[in-house]
Amino acid sequence: MAEEPSAKRPRGETSDQSPEVDDVQVPGQKHDYKVHLKEVDIHGKEKLDVVCTSNPEEADKMISRILKRVCSLCPQYIGVDVEYTREDEPPQRAAVLQLCVEELCLVYHITAATKWPKSLRPFLKEDRFYTFAGFSIEGDKEMMRSSGLEINPDKYIDIQRKWRVPFKGRKRYHSLADVAGSVIHPFYKQMKDKIDRVEDHKLWGIRPLPNYLIEYAVIDAYATYESWKRIENIREGLESAKEAEKNYDDPYYGY
Repeated sequence: MAEEPSAKRPRGETSDQSPEVDDVQVPGQKHDYKVHLKEVDIHGKEKLDVVCTSNPEEADKMISRILKRVCSLCPQYIGVDVEYTREDEPPQRAAVLQLCVEELCLVYHITAATKWPKSLRPFLKEDRFYTFAGFSIEGDKEMMRSSGLEINPDKYIDIQRKWRVPFKGRKRYHSLADVAGSVIHPFYKQMKDKIDRVEDHKLWGIRPLPNYLIEYAVIDAYATYESWKRIENIREGLESAKEAEKNYDDPYYGY
């Protein structure tokens, strides 16, 4: 069933008098649902704990779990990804928001929702504790803004602009599959081949999402998160090694 475009956008308050819970006025089929996939296989023996939902309360619960996890880590990063509504049925907007820290992943189905989760906007606008890592994130940010969401502009990293895969030729930018396949595991080199990239990408606005699309969305978010975590570990290790080398002859320098 085709999605019905809507010119309306989220407003600041709703009749329930909660300034952080807004009606989601985006094209889509409204349907309250939750899918919990406890063991999504990725590379090796790794598994992900995934909640896909359009229910704001369920999304809030998962955001709380993600917050607790990220605040226990150092450094603190959250993987973020966005899937879009159909390009051939304008206006195109954000359909699905994916968030990932370690094995915890939330897939929030925006176009099936009727309200924003209370914690979502403050979570995205946080300016002290954690940084979002995305891939080719400018398009995602634009789609999020069109749906009434925005990430703190000072707290995000576009991995595609920060890292190039060694010995991968002279492409202007490398893909997420290139990067994740290089720094995590070769499994990710074929990560984009799990779905039909023409027909299946038309389904993000349809509810409920089938499990194979949920798994695809989650692997995108996890690969983004894990790639940047490993890149940062490498960068920090190289900087520490340079500092130690400069002070090699200093008997008082603590290695």
